[in-house]
Amino acid sequence: MKKTIITAALTGAMTPAGFNIPATPEEIAREAYEVWQLGAAIVHLHMRDDEGLGVMDAEKFRETIRLIRSHKDCDVVINCTSSGDARVSDGNPEGNAVRMRHFKILDGIEMGSYDAGSFNWMPSLVFVNSPQLLEELGDTFMEKGIKPEIEIFDAGMLGVTEYFVKQGHLPSGTMHYQLCLGVLGAMPATVDNLMYLYEHLPAGSTWSAFGVGNGHMPIMYATLALGGHIRVGMEDNVIFGKDKDGNRISASNAMLVERAVKAVNVFGNEPASSAEAREILGIPAFDGDAVRKKLGIN
Repeated sequence: MKKTIITAALTGAMTPAGFNIPATPEEIAREAYEVWQLGAAIVHLHMRDDEGLGVMDAEKFRETIRLIRSHKDCDVVINCTSSGDARVSDGNPEGNAVRMRHFKILDGIEMGSYDAGSFNWMPSLVFVNSPQLLEELGDTFMEKGIKPEIEIFDAGMLGVTEYFVKQGHLPSGTMHYQLCLGVLGAMPATVDNLMYLYEHLPAGSTWSAFGVGNGHMPIMYATLALGGHIRVGMEDNVIFGKDKDGNRISASNAMLVERAVKAVNVFGNEPASSAEAREILGIPAFDGDAVRKKLGIN
């Protein structure tokens, strides 16, 4: 039976307040363990500061990873963001260094997001991913053995990725793409747009997709139909649906993962375990004892 990888994006950097979003390392680690138990193979991590704003704080990443790995039965794949703070996304060298610091100094990160271009993240900011950042970020991933997750918000980012592969700043083997649809300023979350990106992926690539907001369900089902993997979570969607009276139901990460597992099963696939996800993506097998030793966990 075909295996489908479910990624849970737990927090995000810009998800609005007033919803059930984990914010502290303790809350994020607790929900990472919960969604892994429910069937998510990968957790995508963002951090929040004490005011609830997205922050690229290496020590918060360190503590969250340590808490996740303190569960000795948990082999979830840990995927960290490179773009979790709007205040350091303006393309200057100091901000770029902050965005990459945790990848350079921390143990235990297996995947990292690689946003392959810049665009207006409406209505609030310009999301800058300069050539200089992308070159150094790709080099860092290769040096540290971190699997890049190539986040594609618009079609031109496929060409940017190809450029850095050819220049030797991204691995030349099979790449993994995350198709990110529905951010205002980038490609809307439509099945037509999903099809276009899917048809232009390099041969042999692995890929996943998600739709923000109302595009969540159509993109999830279309991705399953096309043979891709799926991402869910509070970073992308805070509303689960509506009740019988038409009132909105607030989501939780557990609710979104449970629904994704059901969708995968109904489609006729099985959710991939974390070990199976590593095999599919070409990530080294997990050695829990060795990882915990590096993290100082007894």
